[in-house]
Amino acid sequence: MKYVFPAIFAEDDGMFAVRFPDVEGCFTCGDSLSNGIEMAEDALALMLYEYEKECRSIPAASRLKDIKTEENEFATYITCDTLKYRKMHNNRAVKKTLTIPEWLNEEATARELNFSQILQEALRARLGLE
Repeated sequence: MKYVFPAIFAEDDGMFAVRFPDVEGCFTCGDSLSNGIEMAEDALALMLYEYEKECRSIPAASRLKDIKTEENEFATYITCDTLKYRKMHNNRAVKKTLTIPEWLNEEATARELNFSQILQEALRARLGLE
């Protein structure tokens, strides 16, 4: 869920417009270079997260040396982690119904265990997300 794509930065009076030639419709801007990079990371993560949700194919990333730029532009790689983005922006609770043996429920309840916490920990471990 980690990606690297080239971005083209165009500077105009200290402002930076950013576009991703390989990711259709993915563009942003920043009021400084560091802000432009931050905004680019966020825009790329959002766009690729949408691709993942819609089960669309992630486009192949071009090589930086193959990117053509104009006089006021430069190209650089931008990285993003859609899993990290998902954890930050899609963290609402979802109710799940599950079935366990009555004896196990009684024992866990007697020990005052938090079922939701245990299930989350088990799912993270099973998915290798710890």
